Amino acid sequence: MTVQVVTGTGTEIGKTVVTAALAAAALAAGRTVAVLKPAQTGLLPGEPGDVEEVARLAGPVTAAELARFPDPLAPATAARRAGAVPVGPEEVAEAAAKLATGHDLVLVEGAGGLLVRFDGQGNTLAEAARLLAAPVLVVVPAALGTLNSTALTAEAARARGLEVTGTVIGGWPEHPGLAERCNTGDLTEAAGAPLLGAVPWGAGGLDPAAFRQAAPGWLAPELHGRWDAAGFRGTWADR
Repeated sequence: MTVQVVTGTGTEIGKTVVTAALAAAALAAGRTVAVLKPAQTGLLPGEPGDVEEVARLAGPVTAAELARFPDPLAPATAARRAGAVPVGPEEVAEAAAKLATGHDLVLVEGAGGLLVRFDGQGNTLAEAARLLAAPVLVVVPAALGTLNSTALTAEAARARGLEVTGTVIGGWPEHPGLAERCNTGDLTEAAGAPLLGAVPWGAGGLDPAAFRQAAPGWLAPELHGRWDAAGFRGTWADR
């Protein structure tokens, strides 16, 4: 695949760290990588955003951000409050397609979940993915409640004609409880797509060199890694 859209079931669930892991694993496999953030909210000009964090952790990626709005809100609301022009799906698709001409992989990281509004017309990341004919990877939490939000996100994606690549757990705890352990088996059914990785909780706090070395071990071969879902679930089966 050339363009991969990265979304999630909500906010603050590890999308940026997962995007960094995806980039690091692809770089380790010899791919060239670009990361596109259509709309960064909650930061002022000059402050490091999500694409800068991905570059810090993953290494030499081409980082692009289309718009930035200061309020930590959905892009459409943040743009309106700032009196700024929102980002539309055509602009996102055009930027991603341009990056794809010079890179093996383009990662498009959304804001919040799949259906968070980008503009006043109700357009979302899903519309950009549809214009790009790009698959959607869903970052999910491990804890209780994730199965419902995962199923809803996957159903919404497919209702819009999008392919769901799979799911990646955005923050796997050091000491998982019963719900987390059971969810490793149930997420595939909820999403109708495979579980393709589990990034440890707190991975974003690692030294970048350690992050880059470890990242392929968190992701399945489909994502340029060596993580094995069956082996991972087996680790917790009797606990």
